[in-house]
Order: sequence, then structure tokens, then C-alpha cells
Amino acid sequence: RLHIDRVVGVGPRYIGPPIEPGYDMYGCRYEKVNYGTGVYSECVYHPLAQYNSIEEIERNYTWPTADWFDYSVIPDQIKGREMYPIRGGGSEPFLTYKNLRGMEQAYMDLILNPDLVHYCLDKLFDFCYENTLRIYEQIPGKVNISYVAEDFGSQEGLLISREHIREFFIPRMKRMIDLAHQAGAYVFFHSDGAIREIIPDMIEAGIDVLNPIQWRCKGMDRKGLKRDFGDKVIFHGGVDNQYTLAFGSVEEVREEVIYNIQVLGEGGGYILAPCHNIQAVSPPENVVTMYETGYEYGWI
Repeated sequence: RLHIDRVVGVGPRYIGPPIEPGYDMYGCRYEKVNYGTGVYSECVYHPLAQYNSIEEIERNYTWPTADWFDYSVIPDQIKGREMYPIRGGGSEPFLTYKNLRGMEQAYMDLILNPDLVHYCLDKLFDFCYENTLRIYEQIPGKVNISYVAEDFGSQEGLLISREHIREFFIPRMKRMIDLAHQAGAYVFFHSDGAIREIIPDMIEAGIDVLNPIQWRCKGMDRKGLKRDFGDKVIFHGGVDNQYTLAFGSVEEVREEVIYNIQVLGEGGGYILAPCHNIQAVSPPENVVTMYETGYEYGWI
């Protein structure tokens, strides 16, 4: 009814060391945290928080490898689904680093312990790279989309300086982007928040799709983004859920969808979507209106 396009995600089967309930393969432990209208799974135990040097980590920690996974299951995951976009592979190593070290310590490490950050990001990225390569090898030429992400933005600006983004993140991202392009996949880049300052860097690195276009954040004006970057990248998202979807009227949702199509979609290059997960407080009629209006006006 809502005319939502299906995307088929593919990935390997875990066959590595046993994982205790509530933990992931990195040794991070998670709990459900209530935020009032729902719950999120939040990391509450950070297994590398106790260490201050690379040597300590090397002595006491085992990094996951792609050998912990069975990739032979992937071809069966797309059987009978080849007509849909296939998504697989990609990287978001700093998210894992924040879980391993704790968020506050992870950001401080960029200044106080950069060698440790580089060491850990290399380990995390190398796994992502090998994991992605093996996915591509299982279904050559079949993966259409790979996901490259880090959350660099807050409501007002960057959470990490542009200089540090260029030092710690973009070189590794570019390696993943190059791998994806060599395999014939498009790169879907995600970063919440006010990230206008680094969009040129991401485009230069080779991203194809920019998500999620949180236009209520500073500097993320939709007309300006389309004017400056619309011929270089596809926009994905743009329907606000800080106010419009969650608290706006049906008419406000409808007007915003039409505006996005007219502005971000002028001449093509826009895929309509909410700019984050649809929250539990969002009235169903607003969600339905978003999709029905998009279908009515043409959302790509």
C-alpha cells in the first residue's frame, strides 16, 4: 500500500567463538535503555576502556576476523530476489571504537592518544574491508549498495574537527569507497547532524548517496545543498522527524514532502525518506501521508 521499495541485505553467518547473551563479538555488552516513548539498545560495558596503550591491548584483547564468519550462505540470500537492490558490506569503525572505549574516552583519544586511535581503527577497518571483499566475492557484480558511515554532526556543527576527520576517517573511508566502486556498487554515506562543512570532502572521497539530510540542523538548508552539491551526489532522506513527522500536522507533512521533491528532487537526484528512524510518537497518519504524498508526486 505504501509503495515502499524493498532492499535485500546480505551478510555472512557467524561461526566464531561463542558470544554470551547481551554481548557482541567485540565483547561490548548492551542493555535496553528507556527514553520515555521507547527503548534503545545502548552499550554499557566497554572492554577496552581499561587500557591506556597499544601494548596492553595487544596482550589482553583478541580482535575479530572475517574467518569468524561463513560467507558461503550469501548466494542463497538473493535467490529469487535479484530484481531488488542488494545491499552488503561497508564500514563504520568509529562507532565500534566508541563502544569499545566509551564515548567520552573515544573522543578524548583523538587528542590525547591518537596512536591508539589509529591502531584500533586499523584493526576495525581491516575487518570491515575483508568482510566486504568476501561478500563481493560470493556474489560478483550483484551488490548494488554498500554502507559507509560515521556520525560526525551535532545539531549545531561537527562533533569532530574537519582536520581530525581528514586524518582519522576519510583515508579509510576512501579505501572502502574504492573497493565498492571496483565491485560495481554505489556508496551510501550516512552521517547525522550538521555536516555541511565536510560534504565536499566526502564527495571528493567518492560517495554516491548522502543521508539523511537533517535540514533543521545548522547549515543543512535544502536549497543550498541542492545548489552546491546536487550535481555531485544523490540526496536520501530529508523528511524531518524531530518535529514534522512526530508532532506536525498531516498538512505539514504533505507540504514538506512536496517541498523536498521540488527542491532536492529538481532534475532528479533525490530519494524520499525520513531523516532518521521513525519514532514511536509519530502519528500513523503522518507516516502514511509521507509515503502517499511521495508516491503521488514522484519521489525519485
